Formats: sequence, structure tokens, C-alpha cells
Amino acid sequence: MQISSPKLTMTDFRSAVQAGEFLITAEVTPPKGGNPAHMVQMAQTLKGRVHAVNVTDGSRAVLRMCPVAASVILLQHGIEPICQIACRDRNRIGLQAGLMGAHALGIRNILALTGDPVKAGDHPDAKAVFDLESVRLLQLIRQLNHGLDSNDKPLTDEATDLFAGAAVDPQSPSWSGLQRRFERKLEAGAQFFQSQLITDFELLEKFMDKIAAGTEKPILAGIFLLKSAKNAEFINRCVPGVNIPQHMIDRLAKASDPLQEGMKIAAEQVQLSRQLCQGVHIMAVKREDLISQILDMAGLPPVRK
Repeated sequence: MQISSPKLTMTDFRSAVQAGEFLITAEVTPPKGGNPAHMVQMAQTLKGRVHAVNVTDGSRAVLRMCPVAASVILLQHGIEPICQIACRDRNRIGLQAGLMGAHALGIRNILALTGDPVKAGDHPDAKAVFDLESVRLLQLIRQLNHGLDSNDKPLTDEATDLFAGAAVDPQSPSWSGLQRRFERKLEAGAQFFQSQLITDFELLEKFMDKIAAGTEKPILAGIFLLKSAKNAEFINRCVPGVNIPQHMIDRLAKASDPLQEGMKIAAEQVQLSRQLCQGVHIMAVKREDLISQILDMAGLPPVRK
């Protein structure tokens, strides 16, 4: 019996990438539990303002709903997901199974990640897998798209059609390591890049000029909504590789309305990003409902839908 592909499949994001549009994505966190209502409510505030919504996969090694399931729920509500897949919790068999299942359920956009270390999360005694890392996961996705599994054996029930992206950190302390990793991800088939949280836009400009110059694949700068000085200090303390500068913390501390000031900072960063790269990826943990206001403050109009 012939079964048609799911009608819920959406490829607006891929079309926007291929058209060279300035890209806007945002991030939502899946629920901790079986009720996705809050995630859906936050994601619905992003309709018409972003090209796609990232669904995290156990970010910071903290337990959350499966990103494939959460992505399908967003699709059911007319919201195009970018499903993050991390290598920490699954071996190559599980990763391939999940990717084929994602395709069958109508998910097309995948962000390939290595994953945060287990010790950073809420189950520090769990056993990490890391059978693959992000570059090899990108290679695996390319294999599946060509109708082959990781052992070069044919997929007997058709190839996948997954649009794979990768993470990049322009503020990496190792410039040579950053360049080598970026080039390997390009070679492995990354079609777009979303950056880690950016606070140093001079480093972003240097990255765009020295490493990403001539790259046809879009770079989306990571913009994070800082809600207060205390929030910024927590991120510095608990999120590996992030350094919120003291002048920004002081600005939040002096503000009469720290959340509003954080929104102004984010809007300013969006405006800076428009001059440097091809898009922004906005992270506003637990306040995704404010992202549209940040985009308004930055002068970005709604995306086409």
C-alpha cells in the first residue's frame, strides 16, 4: 500500500535560505513532562515573525521532552521547526532511527550538535554515549539523504530529505580550531549555521571577514535576551564558553526596568548583526513571547508566510 508523505511537512526555512533572505529563527524549550501547552503557547507568539523555531535536545544536559515529538507538535500548529539532534544520548543506530522517523513525520530541518556534557545537567550520573560528534552526524545525515546508512548499505524504503545545519562559536578562544571545525562542517554538508550567544561583535565581524568570507551558507548570529544582571551573572557562571562583559552587566544593574533594558540590548545586537551576517537566532528562555517586541524594536518586519 502506498502511503503519501505527511501533509504537515514545511520547507519555508529552506526556501528562505536558498533565496538569500535575511533569516530569523528563535528557540523554544520542550516541556519537562507530558503537557506541551506552554511550549505551543510560546511558539505561537512567533508565527509570522520568524522563519523557523528551534526545538532543543536536552540543552545543558537537562531532561526535556524528545525534540522529534516536540517538533511534530509544532508542525501540527503550523509552526516550522528546526529539530536539534545531539549525539550525547544516542549511538549511531539510535541517531539514524530518530532521523528517519523525523523525516517520516514531516520534519525537514535538523541542527546537528555534539551535545553538552552530562555532568553539566540534572542527571550527572547518567551514561553519556557520544558515539558520534556533530561533524560525523552531519556526514551521517548526508548519507541518509543519499539513500545509504552509516555502513553504506542501501535504505530499502527510500532516502531522507533532511536540511542539516550546524552550530558555530565565533568567540572561540582557539581561532585555528574554530576555522578547522567550521570548514569540516561545511565539507560534511552543513547548509546553515547558528552561532552561540554573541556578545563581542568585533569577533563576529572578524569571523565573517576571515573565516566565513565567500561561504554561500548563511550564518545566523545568536542573540540572547538577558533579563537582569543576576541572569547575566548566572549565565557566566553556568553556561560553558559564555562571557557576558561586565559593562553589559552594569548596564542591566543600573536600569530601572532590567527586562526592558535587556530587550533594548537584544534589539541593538540584532541591528548590529544585520550589518555583519545573514540572520539572527534569538534565545529568550521562558520569555519567548517577547521576541516579537525585540524584532519590532530592531526594525525587522514580519517574515513572509
